[in-house]
Amino acid sequence: MSKLSHRIFLTILVLIVLVTLIYLIIRGNSYYNTSLEERVYHADHALLKPSGILGHGLGIAGSLFMITGMLSYMARKRYRSLSRLGLLKHWLEFHIFLCTLGPILVLFHTSYKFGGLVAISFWSMVAVFISGVIGRFIYLQIPRSIEGRELTLNEVREMKSDVAGILKNSYNLDEESFNTIVDSIKKKVGVYHNNAFVRYIRNRSEDRRSVRSVKNVLKQNKLKGAEFKKILDLVEEDITINRRIERLDTMQNLLKYWHVAHLPFALVMLLIMVLHVGVTILFGYRWIF
Repeated sequence: MSKLSHRIFLTILVLIVLVTLIYLIIRGNSYYNTSLEERVYHADHALLKPSGILGHGLGIAGSLFMITGMLSYMARKRYRSLSRLGLLKHWLEFHIFLCTLGPILVLFHTSYKFGGLVAISFWSMVAVFISGVIGRFIYLQIPRSIEGRELTLNEVREMKSDVAGILKNSYNLDEESFNTIVDSIKKKVGVYHNNAFVRYIRNRSEDRRSVRSVKNVLKQNKLKGAEFKKILDLVEEDITINRRIERLDTMQNLLKYWHVAHLPFALVMLLIMVLHVGVTILFGYRWIF
């Protein structure tokens, strides 16, 4: 899949989620804003209640999306026979799409009314969704190959460009300007703070200052257009790699702990969902079948 095709693919997935969410909000706004006691008299009650034609259908579709999203991604990761069916990161993106759209549909299936055992499944679903967002952030911090395999520390180091050599051979910079740019991409010790989040923010600020100083140097040397962009891209890429090297062990450990938290919530949600579906069928709710 080319870069353009990949962007179009992601754009379509995002649009499907947004359009579905907006449509369901607008379509059921009047009904969902009606008190639970008065909904039975609302014109859309037969359609939008959890056992209604649309409400019930949303529950079925949402459940199928989440189950498909979980099982397909797990199968792609575990079975080598599926390794040729697209890149792992594309499967992950489709997993995120289905496991974002699914909970939205389930939320409207409940018509904002949930309690008892089903409430445990619902809040487990919410926990899975939130932990998934966090997991996605951690996942993106770990450098990977184009197939989605985690890179080793040596492989990450090999990604660094010889910025100093490129500057020396291709650009006529004075010594001060050259040293300023080279210093900006040297591996710096992270700004220490007990809180990892504060440390992350401070390091980001330090990196932005380094990039600004490089921009000023390039402007002083009257570099513009493609040359300006090429050097700046090289500098930003090397700074990013430096920070990823610095955080690599931490992020890999966090990802392991994340799996320990994410999977149990998903299993609880799945188990209660199956029980809920079984009880629903037992009591004769067959939707349109």
